[in-house]
Amino acid sequence: MSENDAKAVGPRDPLVSTDAHERPVELLQDLIRFETVNPPGNEKACIDWIGELLEAYGIDYATYARDPERPNLTATVSGGDGSPLLLYGHVDVVPVAGQDWTHDPFEGIIEDSHVWGRGTLDMKSGVAMFLATFLRLAAEDEQPPGDVHLLAVSDEEAGGDDGLGYLVDEHPELFTDIDHAIGEFGGFNLDLAGVDTYPIQVNEKQVCWLEATFRGNSGHASFPHEKTAMGQMASFVETVDRERLPVHITSSAEEMFESLADAVPPEQAEQFQALLDPEQTDNVLDAMDVETKMFDALLHNTANPTIVEGGDKENVVPEEVTVFLDCRLVPGQKPEDVIQELRGLTNSDPEFEVVRFDPGPPAADLEMFEEFGEILEAETGGVSIPLLMAGATDGRHLAQVGVQSYGFIPMQLDELPFLDLVHSGDERVPVETIKWGTERVYEAVHEYEG
Repeated sequence: MSENDAKAVGPRDPLVSTDAHERPVELLQDLIRFETVNPPGNEKACIDWIGELLEAYGIDYATYARDPERPNLTATVSGGDGSPLLLYGHVDVVPVAGQDWTHDPFEGIIEDSHVWGRGTLDMKSGVAMFLATFLRLAAEDEQPPGDVHLLAVSDEEAGGDDGLGYLVDEHPELFTDIDHAIGEFGGFNLDLAGVDTYPIQVNEKQVCWLEATFRGNSGHASFPHEKTAMGQMASFVETVDRERLPVHITSSAEEMFESLADAVPPEQAEQFQALLDPEQTDNVLDAMDVETKMFDALLHNTANPTIVEGGDKENVVPEEVTVFLDCRLVPGQKPEDVIQELRGLTNSDPEFEVVRFDPGPPAADLEMFEEFGEILEAETGGVSIPLLMAGATDGRHLAQVGVQSYGFIPMQLDELPFLDLVHSGDERVPVETIKWGTERVYEAVHEYEG
C-alpha cells in the first residue's frame, strides 16, 4: 500500500529515530496525535517528544515554562559565521467541538492523498517542516551559513502568555543577535484576481480588546424607561456592526497592494492602486469583484462586539451594561486612537477600558522578503507578495525584541481552500506539499544571508 493510498489506521506511538528528518509527513502525523487543544493546551507531552527526537540526533536543548505543563523548547544547530536564523512554531491547536469531521481529528490518518487532522494547516505542518529541516541540518556534515535556532512553543492560540509572550518578557536573552525568523502565516498559494500568489507575512494587525460600559436609567421592567444602559449599548452595537471606521493607509498595506497591482491585469491593478487613496478606498472596496473582506480589514481599524454582560433579573432594567469589543488595529495605531474613532462613529461616550493591547511594529523589515519570495517563484511560477495579516500570530511578540518574522510555510494546495479550512472541520493538507514545503524551508535556510 502506497503512502498516498493508505486508509484509516489507528494511532501509533510517536517514533523517535535518527532518520526522522527524511519523513516529514510522519513527523506531522505524530504531532497531530498529541491532543494539544488550547485551552487547556497540555503541550508538555508533545514538547517532551520533540526533545527526545533532538536527543536522538545528539542535539542539546532547553525548556522554559511559566506553567510546567506548558513548556517551550529551544535548541541550536551551529553554523558558520553568517547571521543566525530562527525557525519557530506553536504546537497547540484550536478546539474541534461542534465541528463535522470525516476522520478523527487526532488520528493523523492519510486518505485521498491528504493528511487529515487538527493542526494540518495551523500549524503542525509548519512545525513538521521546521523540525525535519533542523534535524537534517544536524545530520549533515555541511554546516548552514550561520547558527540555526529552533523554537517550539505553547499557547499561541490563546495569546502566547505561556509561550512566546512569556519568553520575550522573561528570557529576552534567547533572542540576542537574531534579526530574522521564519514562522507562520504565509507561503501557501492564493488565487487573487486570477493570479497565483504566494503571500509571505511581514506584518500584522495589533490585538486590542476593549470593554465599553454604558450606564443609564433603571427600574421596574413593567414601566417604560428612556436612556437605559441597554438601549445605549444596543444603539452603539448596531452602529459599530453597520459602519466602517476611518481609513488608514500604512506602509505595510502600501507594500502589499502595490505588489498586487504589479501582478494583476490592468483593470484590477487600477483598483488595487485606488485602494491606497483614502478618498476612494471604501467605494473601491464596495465595487470590487474579488473577495474584499481581508482587504477591508487591512485598511481600517476593526471592532467586533463579542460578549455582552448586564442585568441579573428578568423584571429589572439594569443600570449598567458592558459590551466586549475585539478590536484589531492597523500598524502604528494605539488603543486611544480606536476609542476616539468609536466615540466619533457612534456619537456615544461609554466608559472604555483597555483589557489587552499587544503592540506590533509600525512598519516591516522587508530585507529577506525578496530572497524567500524568489524561492517560491522559481518553483511555482507564481508571484510572492508581502502580506499584512488581519489576524495575530506570535510574530508580534518577536517584534518586541527586534526580530522580524516572515510567514513562510510553503504549500501548494491546488483547489484546497486554506482560509476556509483553518480552524474548521476536516482540516487537511496534501501529503506531497509537506515534502515539497520542507525542501523549500531547507533551501531558505541555506540561502539565508541575513
